[in-house]
Amino acid sequence: MIGLLIVIILFLIWLIPIILVAKSNRTEGGEKVAWVLLIIFVSWLAWIFYLLLAPLKPKDTKPNNH
Repeated sequence: MIGLLIVIILFLIWLIPIILVAKSNRTEGGEKVAWVLLIIFVSWLAWIFYLLLAPLKPKDTKPNNH
């Protein structure tokens, strides 16, 4: 019974960065999906890179007048 509790706690700890990136406004679209996949396969190291590097491309703040 304690083993199952430990597995559930570890799973929730593993899930935290995925949820944080999914709810974040720092990235969107395909870039967000790429970060989530990196976190799934590389885990916390990718989340640390997300915090340091995201977004990879700066957002265009100027309105497009074309």
